[in-house]
Amino acid sequence: MKFRITVCAGLGFLVAVSWAVYSFSANPSPITPAEPIVWHLALLTQPIALASVRFRFGISVYWVILANTLTYGLIGLIVETMRQKLRHAH
Repeated sequence: MKFRITVCAGLGFLVAVSWAVYSFSANPSPITPAEPIVWHLALLTQPIALASVRFRFGISVYWVILANTLTYGLIGLIVETMRQKLRHAH
């Protein structure tokens, strides 16, 4: 169980770092509303970025990476808890 939660958190970290590298690879950033597919995919895979756009507050890349890691870890915890409960229910 702990391993799967760690894998989920690691995946969240890798997703956020990948978006950061992609964003820093070009000037200006390719992640803008002018590129709707990239924009929506970035917002979908990074919940804190979606919240920062929705509520109009700026957030540093480091906080996005941390928040994404924690969010994916929390999702992993929820999924694993539900999986354990369903397995024991049968």
